[in-house]
Amino acid sequence: MYASAHIVHLFMAILFVGTVFFEVLILETIRHRVSRDALREVESAVGQRARQIMPFVILLLFGSGLVMAYYHGPTLTNSWSSGFALQLGLKILLAFSVLAHFLTAMTWMVRRTMTSSRSRFIHYSVFSHVIVIVFLAKSMYYFG
Repeated sequence: MYASAHIVHLFMAILFVGTVFFEVLILETIRHRVSRDALREVESAVGQRARQIMPFVILLLFGSGLVMAYYHGPTLTNSWSSGFALQLGLKILLAFSVLAHFLTAMTWMVRRTMTSSRSRFIHYSVFSHVIVIVFLAKSMYYFG
């Protein structure tokens, strides 16, 4: 079960992190190179597609993460016991922060209170979170 959860988690993380990187590193950088109307159309299409698949991606990402966390339960009960446990605990904390960002963004969209500055803040905040999460996902096996 752990191996299956690990593979699902990896693919969903690639999809989620890739989407965040695309939105921040690609879409944000072309903002001044294309017309406002063209950018709105692209952002609308990308956003619509992301809203269709991201709930499913996040559900699988967190579901598989919870399965893996169950297997690491004894390690997580004393998160100061090792570098691995500390980094895994921090990674989980950051993942829940990303989930809170996602839920906040969805709430703002449903209420139609999402502004461009809020969207930019959410994107950059999630971007910084996922950079640290990816680093921790790898470093906890080397510095654990």
